[in-house]
Amino acid sequence: MSTEETFDQDPQDSGPNAPRQPPRPKPAQAQKGSIVKYKAALRKAKRKNAREPEIDFLNITAMLDLMTIILVFLLKSLASSAGAIPQSDDLRLPQSVMVGEPSDEGVLVVVSKTQILVGEESTPVVTLPSREQLAQSGIDAKHKRSGPNDLYIVPLANSLQHAREIDKAVRAAKGLDPSTSEARIVADKTTPYRLLIEVLYTLGQSEFGKYHLMILSGKK
Repeated sequence: MSTEETFDQDPQDSGPNAPRQPPRPKPAQAQKGSIVKYKAALRKAKRKNAREPEIDFLNITAMLDLMTIILVFLLKSLASSAGAIPQSDDLRLPQSVMVGEPSDEGVLVVVSKTQILVGEESTPVVTLPSREQLAQSGIDAKHKRSGPNDLYIVPLANSLQHAREIDKAVRAAKGLDPSTSEARIVADKTTPYRLLIEVLYTLGQSEFGKYHLMILSGKK
């Protein structure tokens, strides 16, 4: 309930020297109405200025980490897969009736018609002579340890020594026997038997005790 106060003024107090009267208080209804209008205007202003939250920045650190891991995994898979070895006139794998997945363990040794490669290196450790010489006496005598009849290929052994140290540390980290290593041999189908024996002998002398000969599998 609202009330209204009235004040009676004496005519004698209306002169210039009359005492100043206190202001009349505002009605309670008028004060309440002004607060309601203020709150309504405030809500309207908030709705007018409101907007949907937007993402004005992009954090790509996590995405880059994920892409790096995927890239390393794919490169490792391609590098360790025998199917990823490009074949050409210089390297043709032999055919076989055996069916099975190629091994991913071991140091890669590639024996083509013209060179021998170890691991992922593109520089050959040995450049091969003619096929006739390979069939008779194998690698040139200058690459042997003690003459043309020796089976030990010195440049190949030197390269395998470095690969063996790395493989030994990897096998120890995996909990495998580090006393011997494995080798994956990718040889051309026309590789002379003499050359293949020299490569296997050098691997054995370099503490490689298990070999995987890569082939093209087929059906009977």
